[in-house]
Amino acid sequence: MSPNASPPVCKIIDFGKLKYEEQKKANVARKRQKTIDVKEIKLRPNIDTHDYEVKMRNARRFIDDGDKVKVTLRFRGREMAHQELGAQVLQRVRDELDEIAKVEQMPKFEGRQLTMVMTPR
Repeated sequence: MSPNASPPVCKIIDFGKLKYEEQKKANVARKRQKTIDVKEIKLRPNIDTHDYEVKMRNARRFIDDGDKVKVTLRFRGREMAHQELGAQVLQRVRDELDEIAKVEQMPKFEGRQLTMVMTPR
């Protein structure tokens, strides 16, 4: 309806057809939207170089797909005495992924785990 026009103009439509078309538009919009998942990568303080490279390859793939990456570093037993090694590993992860991701949540301890969340740039 156009109330500002002179004379006012009104269009008669089938309400069922209008609801059907709106529902189709909503379905197409829902199909095209991208949900952002949180993928997790689990590391250890004394991780070997090849294992680390595999984890970084997966992290890059997750970020390129548009997902967030939660990097979890778990300490077991006497590893808690050397928490600086874990901080170094997370710093290395942050430096390597710096060009494609930014740190959303800085590393923090949750019990025996050190976690950090990164999001795509």
